[in-house]
Amino acid sequence: MRLALDRVTHTPQPSPTKFPKGLRLLKHADFEAVYQQGRKQFSGNVAVFYRDRGDGSGPRVGFTVSKALGGAVERNRIRRRLRAAVRGRLAQLSRPVDVVVHPRKSVLDIRFSRLDMEIDQLFGVIQKGRGK
Repeated sequence: MRLALDRVTHTPQPSPTKFPKGLRLLKHADFEAVYQQGRKQFSGNVAVFYRDRGDGSGPRVGFTVSKALGGAVERNRIRRRLRAAVRGRLAQLSRPVDVVVHPRKSVLDIRFSRLDMEIDQLFGVIQKGRGK
């Protein structure tokens, strides 16, 4: 017996749970440029490194979650929590800036509202152009 599968074709819509490629920092060289030429800002659970770009496009965000923070499951959970917090606050950044978000292990255990508040404060500092 053969089952007929009804194929529905549609145009894929951007998912609200994912970052479009234009908003992501993807290349190793871009991460290195942010670390070497950028500025840094710290909060209790997250450090951000950022660098202004010369082009007129919007912000790009990358995440670094090292193996020291745990196994793959823990690192992926940290990354998902960070993406969710950043996604909600990305509209705060209107400048062309590259941002690398570097968490501490405590991001796994803190309340999401606190993580969201820290990202909000850090992005506010980045938007104003202040930092160390």
